[in-house]
Amino acid sequence: MRSFKGAFTALITPMKENGDVDFDGFRRLVQFQIENGIDGLVPIGTTGETPALDEDEEERLIKIVIEETAGRIPVIAGAGSNSTKHAVLYTKRAKDMGADAALVVTPYYNKPNDDGLIKHFEAVAEIGIPVIIYNIASRTGRNIPTPLMEKLARIPNIVGVKEASGDINQMGDVINTIKRPRKAPSEFTVLSGDDALTLPLLALGGDGVISVISNLLPAKTAALVKSCAAGDFETARKIHYELLPFTKAAFIETNPVPIKRALEFAGLPAGPTRLPLGRILDANEKIVREAVKALGFKVV
Repeated sequence: MRSFKGAFTALITPMKENGDVDFDGFRRLVQFQIENGIDGLVPIGTTGETPALDEDEEERLIKIVIEETAGRIPVIAGAGSNSTKHAVLYTKRAKDMGADAALVVTPYYNKPNDDGLIKHFEAVAEIGIPVIIYNIASRTGRNIPTPLMEKLARIPNIVGVKEASGDINQMGDVINTIKRPRKAPSEFTVLSGDDALTLPLLALGGDGVISVISNLLPAKTAALVKSCAAGDFETARKIHYELLPFTKAAFIETNPVPIKRALEFAGLPAGPTRLPLGRILDANEKIVREAVKALGFKVV
């Protein structure tokens, strides 16, 4: 089984002005990521606007990532749903298409109780592909506290968590009580789901990040993670503070609205978001533009 450690990019889905997916542009973005040393890629997640994509579009996007990576770096395909039946189908799709793992979010809107949540993840884990849980209460309405995460981590094929609770104390507890006691081959990977918390998570013993800002800055994001892994926290802090103004700008509105605008400013394929995500406010657009310029990009 592949290692799921390092800097992973939660890929955007570029759109044409008429609202169609820009598949050629998406292929360029994947190539850009590989050329700039990213450790892994995550297509059709939240940043990829999955709720607004149809299944044919999702499959083509996964196919492009699998083709372009050609086994060189791991691919974690989004496979979540608030329907267990659909989550199982999407996890099987990820496996059948050749993804290395499936990213499965806590069921949203339903707000399942503990028993339902355990059965949900047991069902997707039975497919036989490594599963990374995505814990993000701000989007799902349901946090997974550490004692429940500990139970989920015991399910075969559940190999890690993308921790986006925003609570560094909870992240530390997950690392201390679940990750640290476990050794290969049953290691439990803890990845940050918040770019601003990547450094503190890694300092506590985490394994990396599933990043939004690495859509524009794959090399810098990977360098931050590698510096921490090498114990060079002086360099890691330097990179963290270099990235921080852009990180703040990238989340000034709902993700992926700002990051897509940032990519456009840098001359990379992005295009508009699909409804219900609307256009970025003019005042916030100026902040994003200035943040991109401050990174040294020639803004277009």
